[in-house]
Amino acid sequence: MNTNDQLLMLLKTRGTQTAQALAGLIGLTPMGVRRQLEAAEREGLATHVDTPGKVGRPVRRWLLTDRGHARFPDRHAELTLDLIAGVRTLFGETGLERLIVAREEASERAYRERVAACATLDERVAALADARSLDGYMAEVQPRADGSVLLIENHCPICSAARACQQFCRSELEVFRRVLGPGVAVVRIEHQLEGARRCAYLVSQVA
Repeated sequence: MNTNDQLLMLLKTRGTQTAQALAGLIGLTPMGVRRQLEAAEREGLATHVDTPGKVGRPVRRWLLTDRGHARFPDRHAELTLDLIAGVRTLFGETGLERLIVAREEASERAYRERVAACATLDERVAALADARSLDGYMAEVQPRADGSVLLIENHCPICSAARACQQFCRSELEVFRRVLGPGVAVVRIEHQLEGARRCAYLVSQVA
């Protein structure tokens, strides 16, 4: 992976960053990173916002543009949208719901296999994140001091399909709840379809 791709990946997975922070992550000078970011900006892949600093000059923060996000593809987006439209036309909303349920059941079986041997909540969520990453979601886990866990998905490989049919998002949330088992609450706290950079789920034990 070249330096430009590394920087785009970091902006994708970590959100808005300064050139100095990015330099520390990939071992380049801030000036070198700034030149790479300016080149990405000229290509329409990145942009920047200037925010007031504590003293002196404003702080420049970099983020991906829509074109930059599109470098991380929505798998088979056009074909998927055509299929959704075709199912709706031929079989109506009932047929589309049956398709979603079938996908849901297949995902649940696969994820259950991944978490079956895990004893703790942290382990189960980490195993689920690994499974989601294999599906293209760039998932990661962040344990919290109160014992809850954040399941973060930095990319949505079915974003176009989810925009056309939001039952996909509802379905995935229900799968997470069933796979992680009774006594576990899963709440979506960030959602790409509502304008967030990523999707994030707060996972916690309940009495």
